Amino acid sequence: MADVFDQELREQLAQARLALAAAREAGDEDGVDAYRGRITGLLRIAAHHGIELPHTPEEEDED
Repeated sequence: MADVFDQELREQLAQARLALAAAREAGDEDGVDAYRGRITGLLRIAAHHGIELPHTPEEEDED
């Protein structure tokens, strides 16, 4: 079951990154903010469950 959770997080992170890139390309600042928040949230969930996901410093939580 943990493998399914891990894979789902990875897939959602990949989708959020694609959506972020599309929002940036479209000049959609609200979309950029939303998808950056989504990525940060997914990384936070992963860390809480001990799942390490590759990410950039830009994607880290700014709290």
